[in-house]
Amino acid sequence: MTTKAYLGQARFLDMRIKSKIQQIDSLRELATSCTAVLSDMPRNPNHGASKVENCVMKIIEVQEGLQDDINALVELKKEIMATIHAVEDVELQTLLEKRYLCFLSWERIAVEMHYSIQHIYRMHETALTAVTEFLDGRSA
Repeated sequence: MTTKAYLGQARFLDMRIKSKIQQIDSLRELATSCTAVLSDMPRNPNHGASKVENCVMKIIEVQEGLQDDINALVELKKEIMATIHAVEDVELQTLLEKRYLCFLSWERIAVEMHYSIQHIYRMHETALTAVTEFLDGRSA
């Protein structure tokens, strides 16, 4: 795995979490939009679970997966943060945090750090080299 891929893992996990939150919202909307049909006809007691019950069960299932993903993201961010802090230059640390933990665009990072985008790209290359050296030294 490349250094960029290693640092970028959190972004994809964050996107998965946001997707599951959207799924939960959609299922909740579906569950609350179900309407009961009132009838004086007797119901078949062997009739399957209701639509609302199915929606609630699916919501619970997705929420459990969501919690697992959130826990994994927290652990991954801790690991990435420790790796970033192994870089000695505080400005490079800040750049890496903004990009790989806050998921900011290059343009936004350049504005916030008061540098040109070209300089941010150069700093990023330097920071990646430092992280790669740390990771290589750690695995040796």
